[in-house]
Amino acid sequence: MKKETFYTAINCMDGRVQMPVMNYLTARFGADFVDSITEAGPVLYLAEKTDSVQTKSILRRTDISIKNHKSKGIAVVAHYDCAGNPADEEKQSNQLISAVNFLAERYPGVDITGLWVDSNWGVTEICSTSKSG
Repeated sequence: MKKETFYTAINCMDGRVQMPVMNYLTARFGADFVDSITEAGPVLYLAEKTDSVQTKSILRRTDISIKNHKSKGIAVVAHYDCAGNPADEEKQSNQLISAVNFLAERYPGVDITGLWVDSNWGVTEICSTSKSG
């Protein structure tokens, strides 16, 4: 029996970005399954590195994915037209970098990738802690 591989997506709750991100992660990282952790504008909370209810919830669910599903990595996602984080692309890109760095501190040795989903629902890697490319 083939070992199932998981990847973790910390994504916005916006339904428009779910499938593009899942498709990207399965193709790019060869994941069989994507654990979806959704929050309205999650990069905002992770970039602020606060002890907020939202941040604690995101981290608790990420812990489960990493520990129980042995997830291969984590993608954190920002996107165009985000209602939960209505900042422009430049600001969200900066938040994304901060969020990736915050997650890298919490999950040393786990590859963390920051993704941007554009107005055409295309996915682009903004940053990554991966050493393997």
